[in-house]
Amino acid sequence: MVMANNAITLRQIRAAILQDNAIFQNVNSISISTIDRTLKKHQMTMKQIYRVPFERNSDRVKELRYQYVHRIMALEGNETPHILVFVDEVGFNLAKGRRRGRNIIGHWATVDVPGQGGGNITMCAAISENGVATHILSLGPYNTEKLLIFLDHLHFDLIPENERGLVGPHLPQYVIVWDNVNFHRGPLIRAWFTTHPRMVMVFLPPYSPFLNPIEEFFSAWRWRVYEHRAQDQRSLLHAMDAACEDITGDHCKGWLRHSRHFFPRCIARENIRCDVDENLWPHRLQRVDGQEGEDGGQ
Repeated sequence: MVMANNAITLRQIRAAILQDNAIFQNVNSISISTIDRTLKKHQMTMKQIYRVPFERNSDRVKELRYQYVHRIMALEGNETPHILVFVDEVGFNLAKGRRRGRNIIGHWATVDVPGQGGGNITMCAAISENGVATHILSLGPYNTEKLLIFLDHLHFDLIPENERGLVGPHLPQYVIVWDNVNFHRGPLIRAWFTTHPRMVMVFLPPYSPFLNPIEEFFSAWRWRVYEHRAQDQRSLLHAMDAACEDITGDHCKGWLRHSRHFFPRCIARENIRCDVDENLWPHRLQRVDGQEGEDGGQ
C-alpha cells in the first residue's frame, strides 16, 4: 500500500487492512502503533513528499528528453569542437534566507533580518565546464532587451579577441542550452544567433531540471549568498557577485557529470520522478563503503 501510495496515512492503512477480506481476512483489529512499528521494521519512514507534475513523465516529454540527449550526443560526435554553456535566470531578495537553525531546547532559533525585503534582483548566469562564464544582475525580471545585453556580454567573454568575427570548422562552437520559455525563442533572440554563427542554442525538454546543471549551481550559489548576511540591497548585490566568484570549474564539472547520469534513462524513455536518483541506496548493505559492505554481507 505504501509503495503504491507514498502519501497514505497510518489511519488509511488501518482502514484498508480491516476492509480487506483476502490478504488480511483473519485480522479483526490492529492498532496504529503496530502499523507504525511494522513499517519502520521494513525501512519505511516518514519523509517530505516530492510533488511530481502529471506531465513530467508523459510520452511527449519522454520523447523530448530522448531527442535532447541524442542532439547532445550528435554534437559530441561532430568534428567541429563544441562547448556546452548552460544559461538560466534566478530571482533573489533580502527576505530569503535559511529556514532552519539551532538553539537550546525550549528556545526559538532566531536571526535578524531587514524589515523590508525590497524588490527582486534577478541574475542571469551562464556556466560551462570551465566555471561561471558570465553573470549579470538586474532589478526586476529579465526580458528580451536584458537578455540581448546578456548574450552580448557572454559572446565577449567566451570568444577570445583574436577569434572574434572568424568562423571555421577548426574553431569551437558554443552551444547555449536553456529552457524553452517564450522570450528565449523570440524573433529578436533568434536574429541574434543568426548574426553570431559561433553561438547556437539548444532547448531543454520541459519538466527536466535534472538535465540542467545550472540548477545545482543556483542551489550552491544561494547558500553562499546567505552566508554573506546582506542587510540592504547594495550589500545583497555584492554578496551575489561574491558568491559567483566562489564557484569553481571543478564544481561545474561535477554538476555537468551528474546531469549526464540521467542520459541512459532518457534514452530508455524511463519515468524520472525526482531531480536526484530516486534510489540512493537500493540495498541496506550498499549504505556503507566497499570492504565494510562486503564484510557485512558475509
